[in-house]
Amino acid sequence: MWWSIIVHHIFLRGDKMSVNYKTNKGYRLLNIYKRLNKGELIKKEELANDFNVSLKTIQRDIEELRCFIGENEFSESEDIIKYNKSKNGYYLVQLQREWLTNEEALAMCKILLESRAFNKKEISSLIEKLIAQISPGDREVAKNIINNEYRNYVPLKHEKELFSVIWTLSECITNQNKITFTYTRQDKNKKEKTVKPVAIMFSEFYFYLIAFSVEPETNVPVVFRIDRIENLKISKEKFIVPYKDKFKDGEFRKRIQFMYMGELKKVVFEYSGIVEAILDKLPTAEIIENYENGTVLIKAECYGDGINMWLNSQGDKVKIIEEVKL
Repeated sequence: MWWSIIVHHIFLRGDKMSVNYKTNKGYRLLNIYKRLNKGELIKKEELANDFNVSLKTIQRDIEELRCFIGENEFSESEDIIKYNKSKNGYYLVQLQREWLTNEEALAMCKILLESRAFNKKEISSLIEKLIAQISPGDREVAKNIINNEYRNYVPLKHEKELFSVIWTLSECITNQNKITFTYTRQDKNKKEKTVKPVAIMFSEFYFYLIAFSVEPETNVPVVFRIDRIENLKISKEKFIVPYKDKFKDGEFRKRIQFMYMGELKKVVFEYSGIVEAILDKLPTAEIIENYENGTVLIKAECYGDGINMWLNSQGDKVKIIEEVKL
């Protein structure tokens, strides 16, 4: 109620064009709350100067915000707007933040730039929105940190816009609609496909659609690079997957390397490199035995030959002992 009155007071008054927003209490409260919610440390003196009011007025504003937040979001016993004595400012403690912290927003920027997953238009939109999550006083710091990487960002060659198609495919997966599309293979040949979509994954720069063929005898998932999908048509025909047979994205990801499909198999091999690196690379990997010379015997489950490509790239650090189809 209290909050809605403020919003009404600021935005719905008939004479709103004549309101001096900076001297308006409702605007001031909303502005302070927004800044606190974005992780800023606010100081009474700065706010008093900014809004041309007294320190007592700002103190009353803070107390009113404390009451509002306590009544609407947290227990009354919890002091959610706290004072930092060493920094002489107030900050908001939240159990579940609606805004990213400065650190979280910066980390997401770095990950997105490194992924090279999106074209210039889409990456610019994402970075701008993430930077906007950072408190105003720290935005320039964040921009300086990522500026060189951002200016020299090199998108992938396909330069397709992906946001819309990823969303559409996600809806098809949720609604269990069969889909038909034209797919361009690596050799540039085009072929029409009709499939049952079950998951979307990201790996090694690209987004992939995981799907099953509509052919009843086929039970091995097929992988399609989303940027190579064109002329997408959504069928009204549904497909039904019993709950016990639902595609398990997480389990699949553990067993797929470089998105090369094939039958599920177990690979046993000796490895003499950095063990932590291979355990991170292969989530299903387990150490069977440790040898005195530092070599380890490892087993892992995976689909297709992607794992062989990666193991062969390790040179004489790897010796494959056994491969068994599961």
